[in-house]
Amino acid sequence: MSTSAPASEAEILARIIDPNESSLPADLARSILTFEFPPEDRDRMSVLAEKARQGTLTTEEQTEIDCYERVGNFLSLLKSKARRSLKQLTDRPGDA
Repeated sequence: MSTSAPASEAEILARIIDPNESSLPADLARSILTFEFPPEDRDRMSVLAEKARQGTLTTEEQTEIDCYERVGNFLSLLKSKARRSLKQLTDRPGDA
């Protein structure tokens, strides 16, 4: 049994998604690359980031910013896999 620290959600998702593996179909990969936070969420993240820089986040706001960070990490993993998959497809003649 390991005595190392428990894995974070990001580490667990990274092992599941394996962003270094390029196995997504092109249509799915292109679709994933369109995923973005809506403007309202980007605005909220900016407000929270400013409060964090000022050291004025409430406990609830810290929880909220942590959630945005985890979702952002998940989205980054998906997009990494999508880009790698498309690159592999375009690197092989006739497969894209």
